[in-house]
Amino acid sequence: MSSATYPPVDDLPLTTPATPISEPPLPPHRLSVVVPMYNEVDNAAPLVDRIQAALADYPAPWELIVVDDGSIDGTGPALDRAARSVGPHVRVLHLSRNFRQTAAMQAGIDAARGDVIATLDGDLQNDPIDIPRMVRRLLAEDLDMVAGWRRERQDGFLWRKLPSGMANRLIRKVSGLQFQDLGCSLKVFRTTVLRQVRLYGEMHRFIPAWLATVTSPGRMAEEPVLHHPRVAGVSKVGPGRSARVLLDLLSVHFFLRFGTRPGHFFGGIGLVVSLVGFIMLGYLTLLKMLGESIGTRPLLFLGFFLVMAGVQLLTTGVLAELLMRVYYDVGRARPYRLRPAELPPEDLPQEAGWHD
Repeated sequence: MSSATYPPVDDLPLTTPATPISEPPLPPHRLSVVVPMYNEVDNAAPLVDRIQAALADYPAPWELIVVDDGSIDGTGPALDRAARSVGPHVRVLHLSRNFRQTAAMQAGIDAARGDVIATLDGDLQNDPIDIPRMVRRLLAEDLDMVAGWRRERQDGFLWRKLPSGMANRLIRKVSGLQFQDLGCSLKVFRTTVLRQVRLYGEMHRFIPAWLATVTSPGRMAEEPVLHHPRVAGVSKVGPGRSARVLLDLLSVHFFLRFGTRPGHFFGGIGLVVSLVGFIMLGYLTLLKMLGESIGTRPLLFLGFFLVMAGVQLLTTGVLAELLMRVYYDVGRARPYRLRPAELPPEDLPQEAGWHD
């Protein structure tokens, strides 16, 4: 295991003032911390230790759920050892293969039993010391989500900050959410609201936008948080990320504007395409009435296929989108698979496995 070291929590400069001791106590709740990890063997034990240290004096019961997303470098066994050394409030879920970060995060959310869910990355660039402050704001201000804002982001400019900044501007324009840092994984949610949306594909980057479909943007806030440079492991961000973000952004745009009325989207395109086809066929009908031959004209075939394409846009497209939503939202389908030996989350006693 790597000998990488992390700065003590006390030596890290806070970007916001610490919570005053005189503040009123938090309402009764339980906190679930969800962390997806993939090939982070050097960060496995330090992650568990830092979360344990950050929440050791947390005033409410809490649990840590770490999801091993099919790692092949020993991350899973390292997490198991770290969990055994800390206590039963740390649970490790092992996915049967690499399903990517969104599915791993959804697996942790499904297994969470707390009234509040906090999510963060497993590379230790997010700092768990921010979680209590974010939970306090969530509950004190009666919010549904508090998202982290990496105001002093410790990443390279060309490959991380610049693409992220451009993506944030585009996401703000499409979603209408005026968040500074939509890509930060450190967030806290009310469980009842978060479970009204299902995450799949690469949608973990757009959780605030998805939440806007089930709650008011006024019930979501942003909080400055710490951010550290990566000191161990390798970043999983590849050159194909920008293309995936753009494709997912199209889906977000569709569901935000047309999620409850998909017929307006496909119908509008279908009507335009059909209208062009009918105009072509009408023109050819007029020529036919004037005695001209139209049987071999390419315009006849083009007009016919445009009309058929319009009909298909009104039917096949709408049905496909609706079936996809039914599959993920209404059914019990999950975008991941646990190993056969894993204990299903619903079989874990509700009163067991909490840090008090």
